[in-house]
Amino acid sequence: MAVLLRRSSRTIANHIRKYMNKGFINGGAVVNQGCSFSSLSGRFLPDQPTLFSVHQRFKSTIAENQLDSFISSESDDDQSLDFPGGKVTYTSEMNFISESSQMRVPCYRVLDDDGELIRDSDFQQVSKEIAVKMYSNMVTLQIMDNTFYEAQRQGRISFYLTSAGEEAINIASAAALTEQDIILPQYREPGVLLWRGFTLQEFADQCFGNKADYGKGRQMPIHYGSKKHNFVTISSPIATQLPQAAGMAYSLKMENKKACVVTYIGDGGTSEGDFHAALNFAAVMEAPVIFFCRNNGWAISTNVSEQFRSDGIVVKGRAYGIRSIRVDGNDALAVYSAVSAAREMAINEHRPILIEALTYRVGHHSTSDDSTKYRELNEIEYWKMARNPVKRFRNWVENNGWWSDQQETELRNSIRKQLLQAIQVAEKTEKPPLTELFSDVYDHPPSNLQEQEKHLRETISRHPKDYPYDISV
Repeated sequence: MAVLLRRSSRTIANHIRKYMNKGFINGGAVVNQGCSFSSLSGRFLPDQPTLFSVHQRFKSTIAENQLDSFISSESDDDQSLDFPGGKVTYTSEMNFISESSQMRVPCYRVLDDDGELIRDSDFQQVSKEIAVKMYSNMVTLQIMDNTFYEAQRQGRISFYLTSAGEEAINIASAAALTEQDIILPQYREPGVLLWRGFTLQEFADQCFGNKADYGKGRQMPIHYGSKKHNFVTISSPIATQLPQAAGMAYSLKMENKKACVVTYIGDGGTSEGDFHAALNFAAVMEAPVIFFCRNNGWAISTNVSEQFRSDGIVVKGRAYGIRSIRVDGNDALAVYSAVSAAREMAINEHRPILIEALTYRVGHHSTSDDSTKYRELNEIEYWKMARNPVKRFRNWVENNGWWSDQQETELRNSIRKQLLQAIQVAEKTEKPPLTELFSDVYDHPPSNLQEQEKHLRETISRHPKDYPYDISV
């Protein structure tokens, strides 16, 4: 049986020094292309350059060594400007900062595409219990998506979107956190809630909008929320959760809580102003928040090549003074290790962290989308088969002797059975009464709201056949 051992802090530190001597780490300087970089530090020493991009608030009284020569260089007469925010040296050369580096920021990974460990990889320990739970949850998420997607196509629910291709991001990031950490999701992170104990019945109740739904049927399907699990309810407007997350994280810091906030966003969401406002606020206020970007290549039908000219998302962190890392989002071990390290830094050092996970949205954007209209079928098939994160992690778990074909069959049959039963129960459960549309906002409803309710009731009375028969008026 293969056993996964975690490298000690001393070993990791020595590994970092080795790469520093080779010029691999230079305050966020890039070293190579592709997803071949396989080293991650789980600990960070003060004032030491790391694999996360480092940006320091330089003291105005003591000139610090500059991390990049093109940003600032010593002038002949050693003159400098003691500017508010940090001392800046002068140069007589007129140099514009390049719009991009010659090489792209590397992508941290631990497992290759076949689920084999990459030699000399640094990663966080994953026990058999956690690894099996991670894989089981990835399979559950996969089956849940397929089942609810088909339910929508049958007209049983009004809307759905899947996490196909992004199962590792969902489950591995959730596994690296604690229940005390607050989650502000976008809309493609149901796996985080699944990991925390949200049941298949609770998922079904929300999608069917019945009386058991915590949102009382007011939200669209897949807009989950759970106070019990510190999972803030999903809202449709893009990126609004990011500045909220920064504020919540600052609150945790003020209360000296040993927890952080984790908020998710897609690559398209980084074009919203809220993304930039949130990063700047979090950096200045030194808030313990992890900004997790799922760069899946497509913002609905907009390809990343049409979304931004920068080297993805990871480089944007440094502009705001935020440590950042690019990780292979289809590698569950890499995601788990990166989030574990990011959480430790965010809490212990009171700082925000930006994680860009490179992945691919295998499914359509939602049930309202047909992605074959704007991308090739062979592209989708390649990522679905050759880069499948679920299959990749299963290979690693099996290689450790922790999983078998029999367990696979039993798990998939059990989840399908549970889901079908949950859907049957959710369909038969009563819908919330009409009054719930107008409650929970005002202690005493204002006149305009009362007028709207009256008008709605009158309209239903005149056209009863146009409204669902199973909703209590």
